[in-house]
Amino acid sequence: MTARPRRPPPPHAQAVELEVPFYEVDPMLIAWHGHYLKYMDRARTHLMRAHRLDGEDLVALGYRFVVIESHVRHVHALRYGDRFRVSAWYAEAEHRLVVRFELRDLARDLLVATGEIVLAVLTAAGSLCLEVPEVVRARVGLAAE
Repeated sequence: MTARPRRPPPPHAQAVELEVPFYEVDPMLIAWHGHYLKYMDRARTHLMRAHRLDGEDLVALGYRFVVIESHVRHVHALRYGDRFRVSAWYAEAEHRLVVRFELRDLARDLLVATGEIVLAVLTAAGSLCLEVPEVVRARVGLAAE
C-alpha cells in the first residue's frame, strides 16, 4: 500500500464504537496490535450489512468475498478501557472491493490507526470475478459509469 494523504472518513462511512477489554491487552495494558484487524472487521461487517452485502445477502446474489490483502498503520496505542470509533467505507469497486478504515480514540479525539482491506469477488462455484459485479457496485454506491 502506498502512502496517501490522510483524509477524514467520507459522510457515507459506517462506524462502530468499541472499548478495549482487559483480555485484549498486554502486560503494559496496551491493546495487542493483532486485535486492530478484528476491530476493523467489526466495522466492515457493519458496513456490509448497511449495504445488504453481508453473508446471507452474498449467498443470495451468488457471490463470495475473500480477503486478499490487509494493512494497518498504527499511529497511537489503544490502552485498556479506551473507547474508540472505527469508521469504514468503500474506496474502490472496479476489479476488487477496497474498504478503508480510521480508528479514533474518543476521549482524546486522536487518530490511533488507519487501515485497508482488499476483497476479491468469487462466484458461488469459486471462480474469480475479474470485475466487481454491477449488482455489488450498485449496492456500495460505486456503480460503473
